[in-house]
Amino acid sequence: MELNLTVSPRFILLGLSTDPQLKVIFFLIVLIMYLMTISGNLVLIIVVRINPALHSPMYFFLTNLAIIDISFSSSVVPVLLRNTLAKDKSISFLGCATQMYVSLALGATECLLLAVMAYDRFAAICKPLHYNTIMNKTLCFYLAVGSLSVELIDSGVQVFLTFQLSFCNCLNINNYFCEVPAFIRMSCGDTFVLELYQYITVAIIVMCAFFLTLISYARIISSILKISSSQGRQKSFSTCTSHLTVVSIYYGTLLFVYLQPQSKKYCHYSNETDMVLPILYTAVTPMLNPFIYSVRNKDVKSTLINLLKRKQYY
Repeated sequence: MELNLTVSPRFILLGLSTDPQLKVIFFLIVLIMYLMTISGNLVLIIVVRINPALHSPMYFFLTNLAIIDISFSSSVVPVLLRNTLAKDKSISFLGCATQMYVSLALGATECLLLAVMAYDRFAAICKPLHYNTIMNKTLCFYLAVGSLSVELIDSGVQVFLTFQLSFCNCLNINNYFCEVPAFIRMSCGDTFVLELYQYITVAIIVMCAFFLTLISYARIISSILKISSSQGRQKSFSTCTSHLTVVSIYYGTLLFVYLQPQSKKYCHYSNETDMVLPILYTAVTPMLNPFIYSVRNKDVKSTLINLLKRKQYY
């Protein structure tokens, strides 16, 4: 007998753990990461806004990344925090579909945006004389809007296909938020069309974006090796390494979660890896991005210092 979602419209999010002590620990850790995500990205947005010297393509994309990180994390983490300590872990059909759509669209948009930012750095470092021509305002606008538009459409298709699946009498989602792979595992019907579409879109969007990012950084590193100053080389390598680390964590976990074969486990299934890994791209990466990409930057730091001095003066 198939589950009629119009009659039973509430799913149960199983969460990260059933152990009471672990729940408190997880709650505090995730809460701290979420507060750091919000504060770090908001500071970045404010700093870029008040300093005209930062009104460049790089900071335009960083601002977009900060907005996406705040929105992406906020579409998932507050629900996780509430369900970690609450007895009622249910989520409505509409709430689940909305969360899936928003998180999927923003998460995939970030993939494209990270690739665009890597190309922007490549153009700035490897083609400095043509940088302003290559990364002009019109192109930057279309890259940002185009990335989001493509993913809004793609996510709509994935959510539609997901909620066409049969779930029989299963309402338990083996995750802390509504995500496509968890629904594929809990489905008791044919998931071929959804899985095929998911593999194709992930291969095209995520893998292509990842390879474009790697190629851009490979060209950047090649240019860095030509720097005569050992101190300049070391500083540039340090920056590239930190960028690549965060990018690899984000792309790596997404590819692992979305490209691994989703064998049918139906309702009676529990795998901590499937629940813990998404933490890396829903909470950890959005927290790290503003610190890795901008707070270490001397222009951002000087603006922050001047802003704090001004507040102390007043």
